Amino acid sequence: MTDEIRGIVQGVLLAAAALIPIVNPLGMAPLFLTLTRDLTDAERAVLARRVATNGFLLLVVAIFAGDYVLDFFGVTVPVLQIAGGLVVASLGFRLLHDSGNDPEQRQVTSSASLGAKAFYPLTLPLTVGPGAISVAVTLGANFPSTPQPFFYDAMSAVIGALIVCVLTYFCFAFAERLQRTLGATGLAVVMRLSAFILLCIGVQIMWNGLDASFGISRPRG
Repeated sequence: MTDEIRGIVQGVLLAAAALIPIVNPLGMAPLFLTLTRDLTDAERAVLARRVATNGFLLLVVAIFAGDYVLDFFGVTVPVLQIAGGLVVASLGFRLLHDSGNDPEQRQVTSSASLGAKAFYPLTLPLTVGPGAISVAVTLGANFPSTPQPFFYDAMSAVIGALIVCVLTYFCFAFAERLQRTLGATGLAVVMRLSAFILLCIGVQIMWNGLDASFGISRPRG
């Protein structure tokens, strides 16, 4: 194996290892199932493919242009974490108190708003949230300036993001198997726990942003 190929493989593993724990496709599958509980298996598979595609495009944009976009609007990564964490926490809070018994809402979810729902909230912030965007921006900001190393690092980051999104597709597309395995009662329990975890994740993301901005968790001398 040449040094170039070895460097690319290492870069792919680094990018995937940095993104997978944050995107957490397997852990987010119950939440995806919660938000698509009234869709058919075929509709859920189509939606999972759209979410994976949207997530990949969002990560690629964040890798190559995220740093410039944030600079253009004068937004720092900690502020992105605070705002994004607030959105994630509010989504988790809403799911935690969602009874799921509104027939009108179920009809809208399964028809007219299917395409729009693929981006928000299923792609952003559920799948590719502020944490994943922050990692992607960091990956892109650390690219070398010389052409050949830049190409290798950029290709590694893109392939790593693609791997994460492919895993996301399979976890989301086959989430109905979780539903069949757990049954109605077990699924309801998993949904509530997942919503609470999502609420905690949102609070943690906000805390990370506050800590980076104000150093609130650092010891004061």
